[in-house]
Amino acid sequence: MPSRRSPYPAWIHTRRTELGLRIATLRHQAALSQDQLASRAGMDRRSIQRYEAAVRDPRYADLLLIAHALEVPLTDLLRED
Repeated sequence: MPSRRSPYPAWIHTRRTELGLRIATLRHQAALSQDQLASRAGMDRRSIQRYEAAVRDPRYADLLLIAHALEVPLTDLLRED
């Protein structure tokens, strides 16, 4: 598989960080630990940790699972501030 020719632009990293913070904020508002959110979403805690730390981009299916586990619309995770 060919590698990416150039790194992602800075705005991608900014949006990834915003998404991670939004997931963490919504998780805190729901009074859930990363373990509890991961369990509700049927995911590994490490994935939640990586998404919140903006280390990895979540797959669309993972975003759906997280939104469902947090009982919020997907748009609440993806909105721009």
